[in-house]
Amino acid sequence: MMRKILIVDDDQKTRSLLKTYLEKNQYEVKLAHNGESFLTEFQRYSEELSLVILDVMLPDTDGFALCKTVRQKSNIPIIMLTASSDDTDRIVGLELGADDYIAKPYNPRELLARIKAIHRRVGSETAGAPRFYRFAGFTMDTVERSVVDAAGELIALTGMDFQLLKYFVEHPGDILDRNVLSEETRGRDAGPLDRSLDVQISRLRLRLHDDGKQPQLIKTVRGAGYVFSADVSSGGAA
Repeated sequence: MMRKILIVDDDQKTRSLLKTYLEKNQYEVKLAHNGESFLTEFQRYSEELSLVILDVMLPDTDGFALCKTVRQKSNIPIIMLTASSDDTDRIVGLELGADDYIAKPYNPRELLARIKAIHRRVGSETAGAPRFYRFAGFTMDTVERSVVDAAGELIALTGMDFQLLKYFVEHPGDILDRNVLSEETRGRDAGPLDRSLDVQISRLRLRLHDDGKQPQLIKTVRGAGYVFSADVSSGGAA
C-alpha cells in the first residue's frame, strides 16, 4: 500500500512538481493551496495519512497555526517548509511539534530523503526488543508507540519525540552526543548551528515534567551531549 502524504503550498508550480515527483516514488499525494483547504483535506484523510508537509507562508494563515491545529488532533509526522534565511521559523515550528524542516529553495530529492527517513524510523520494527520500558513512573509501549504516566494519563508525543525517548531508554546512563541523537531522529548529523535537537530535548523534558533548569531525567553533559539518568526496566506486560 502506498503511503499517503498531504502537502499545503500556495505555489501551484511547486505543488504540481512535488506531486509528480513523489508519485513517481510510490507515494500517494493530496494537495492543498491554503490553510482552509488543508484543514478540509486533513479532516477527510486524517486516518489514512502517514505525513503532512506544511509551507510556512500561506495566503490565509501560516504553517505554524496549522501545525498547532494538527498537533491538537494527531501525532502524525510533520515537515515544515521554511525560509532559508530565517532560523526563527525552524525553531518555532519545532517548538509547536513539527518533526523536521527543510529550507527553501530545496531539491525534491532532499525532501524525499527526509520523508523516507521519517517513515523508516516511525515504522521501524522492534522484533527481539522489549515491548515495555518503565522509568520514573512512566510506561512506554513500543508497539502502540505510547507513553503513560503513573496516573495512567497518555503523554502527547510526536513521532520523532517518541523515537528520541525510545533511544534514551534503550541507552540509560550512556552519554549520547548530539550527532548520534540527531542521526537517530532525523537521519543526519547535527550541524554546529542547528538547534533542532536542543528544541526537541526541551520539548521532551516538558512532556515528561522534567525541570528544564534542573533536569533529573535527561541531563546535559556540557561539551559531550546528553544522558538519560533514570533507572529503566523492561519487559513484562503493561
